[in-house]
Amino acid sequence: MAAPVIETCHVACCANRTPNVVSWGRGGIIAFGTCTSIALYDPQERRVVSVLNGHTGRVNTVQWVHREDCAPESHLVSGGSDDRLIVWESRDGKFAQLAECKGHTGPVCAVDAIYVEDSRILVASSASDSTVRLWLCNEAVGAQCLHTLSFGSSFMMDVSLALLPGSRVPILACGGDNAQVHLYVQSDEGQLLKAKSLQGHEDWIRGVAWASLGGELLLASCSQDCLIRVWRLCAKSGRDAHVEDDHTTIRMKEDVFEVKESDVSSVFAVSLETVLAGHENWVYGVHWQPPLYKGGELQQPLGLLSASMDKTMIIWAPEEGSGVWVEQVRVGEVGGNTLGFYGCQMSPDGSMIVAHAFHGALHLWCREQDKEGQWRPGVVISGHFNAVQDLSWDPEGEFILSVGSDQTTRLFTPWRNQDSQQVTWHEISRPQIHGYDMQCLATVGRFQFVSGADEKVLRVFQAPRNFVENFANISGTSREKLFMSSDSANLPEGASTPALGLSNKAVFQGDLAPKKKEEEGQFSSVSDQYQESYFHPLIMTEPPPEDHLLQNTLWPEVQKLYGHGFEMFCLASDSTRTVVASACKASKAEHAAVLLWSTATWRQLQTLPCHTLTVTQMAFSPDAQLLLAVSRDRTVSLWRRNPPTPTSPEPRFSLYAHTGKDTAIHSRIIWSCDWSPDSKYFVTSSRDKKVIVWAPHRLEESGDSVLPPEIKPCSSILDVGDSATAVAFCPFLCSNNSYLLAVGLEGGRILLYQWSPGREPAGGRDWSSCGQTDILQSHALAVKRLRWRPRPGRVGHQSNGPVAEGNSWVQLASASADHSVKIFNVNRRAL
Repeated sequence: MAAPVIETCHVACCANRTPNVVSWGRGGIIAFGTCTSIALYDPQERRVVSVLNGHTGRVNTVQWVHREDCAPESHLVSGGSDDRLIVWESRDGKFAQLAECKGHTGPVCAVDAIYVEDSRILVASSASDSTVRLWLCNEAVGAQCLHTLSFGSSFMMDVSLALLPGSRVPILACGGDNAQVHLYVQSDEGQLLKAKSLQGHEDWIRGVAWASLGGELLLASCSQDCLIRVWRLCAKSGRDAHVEDDHTTIRMKEDVFEVKESDVSSVFAVSLETVLAGHENWVYGVHWQPPLYKGGELQQPLGLLSASMDKTMIIWAPEEGSGVWVEQVRVGEVGGNTLGFYGCQMSPDGSMIVAHAFHGALHLWCREQDKEGQWRPGVVISGHFNAVQDLSWDPEGEFILSVGSDQTTRLFTPWRNQDSQQVTWHEISRPQIHGYDMQCLATVGRFQFVSGADEKVLRVFQAPRNFVENFANISGTSREKLFMSSDSANLPEGASTPALGLSNKAVFQGDLAPKKKEEEGQFSSVSDQYQESYFHPLIMTEPPPEDHLLQNTLWPEVQKLYGHGFEMFCLASDSTRTVVASACKASKAEHAAVLLWSTATWRQLQTLPCHTLTVTQMAFSPDAQLLLAVSRDRTVSLWRRNPPTPTSPEPRFSLYAHTGKDTAIHSRIIWSCDWSPDSKYFVTSSRDKKVIVWAPHRLEESGDSVLPPEIKPCSSILDVGDSATAVAFCPFLCSNNSYLLAVGLEGGRILLYQWSPGREPAGGRDWSSCGQTDILQSHALAVKRLRWRPRPGRVGHQSNGPVAEGNSWVQLASASADHSVKIFNVNRRAL
């Protein structure tokens, strides 16, 4: 079998902001919904092993179908805002759609599933159309709806299925906004019959979960009244089913109901086992510790995990002597401007617990092996929780910066774990947490970048000393080498955001010194009463957890650039790190001008007017002599750097050439552009599905130097079959001196093409397709930006030598509207 051209190196993503969206399988894999996809994450290897694309709306709920023998699952159920449920089946290690359940008329918010006889799957789902539906799935028929329960004007927030003890009759528990837990039993015909409603909670019920314990069932329910109730369901024998109430003894009130199974009727009783109080805010999720095999028989450990909006998770268990349920472990967050947890899961062996928070972040804790009852935060995946708009490699190709509509700028780099010797990518810094949606960024040198958001201001950030030290620890680079590339003497320690501000303020060494005792008592001004700096220097040996990322990894803002009249749209910086170009949203020519800034003084150098509508992307040529801009007005402009004169040493640009509207080849908005590595050609891609390579031609042959240069296509027009939203030239030529290009499509696929300039453009023979991402690798929504790593080889792998030494790998990073940043390894030998 031939080596694959494209392999996925890393997927950075996080969970959706809905309660039931994470599920931990018995095989150790965590499944979670991210945008319209489902990511399968391996917490041991610390990487996403697969991404399942099938939903057309946001995925709201994911649930593994647990097997009775506790073996790794082969089925997974998911529900989304596209009103559908999808049952996925594992075939040869890869997941594919087995069945689709259509029938709900609103977004599906909760789902649960169990196996019934002949390996058929019984699925219960709740949706915001105020119904709960019961489905039966098998390979032969697909999915059929057995029964629909309508709740009028109330909603069911969670559902849970189990089999009644001593029989194969399914029982369904639903909890919703009427503060009751409803129990339904399936009849022989498949209909759901109401068994009981359990009263007790005083607010919306957010989660319900069954656990099978010997001959009994335990049901946990959690609510917005901050309490958790545990109910016990057991079978009553014929004798004690109808005993008269004995008023002389005190016992818990029992709710009794009868179940008929093939003409045999049996009686079951439900009683309240305990009420657990310990959370101080809405409890969003409960999860029983998974059962495990010991000595050949299945055992259910008595452990219940709960997660709450008070930013804590608690493990509850009965005390050994008395049987009273008590809090055993409490873990959580302190500080930060975050909301609490939406849900929780426990690993199959009970040694790890995970929660997902309002901002999509996963929080993982691991039990310490040698210390009893001690838990510590673990390393876990993270990513943007909204569309990723732009990304950039640092000039050395060691890390990636990305910005997104979730108002954050994030920095990803590989980390080599000492224990396992494998390289995994992680977010190690969150330089900017903003109040506006981020739109664009450009790196200026190794540890400086400019970013633009939905505001008129550009902001310049510089890495603090604490980041440079930690980056050296994690990437394994020498500290001295890094400090030489940045002005280390004046670097602040870190940064913090004032309580009411948007600007990250620098924190210097002196600000971190603790106050003397006598100074503490007296405040010289009102502002002294409030601590301004929330920054604590970190010494990282592994990627930091979410709460550190939020407040201890910010970069100080060193400059604001004013000059644009509307929200920022795109940025570019040149290879000599002297100039930054910026453009904003525009519907008139006066606002569509490109502004140039000097990186030495951060003064505005020039205004370059040419286009009439928004400039969508810009690129400086690798030799820094030409600036290319493409626009919504379907035209292209080229600006040339003037040679410096004694009177104006600063760089100045003048219009070199541009295409006209009447002669334009692109008929729709031009989305993206890029330069070939030798600065001879540039490429444009557009909504009209065309990708074209151009070259600036001088008309020197005619001897008439008055005529301006022209921009002419050098390639045949490549039709990629979908709106081409991103394009990038690989910085290294292929073996036959052809150019390698990556094209990102609105549908989420990424295509690779080779373009040979010498070949006849007629008939499209100059283009040859050499690979594309398959359905498991592709993004689910539009590709926003593609960037090749500026150096050959794979980051974190030692063979980063020149291409001549046989380093056949190059890396491609992509940002997408599906909330993910993906890094691909492209094998140039396999082309």
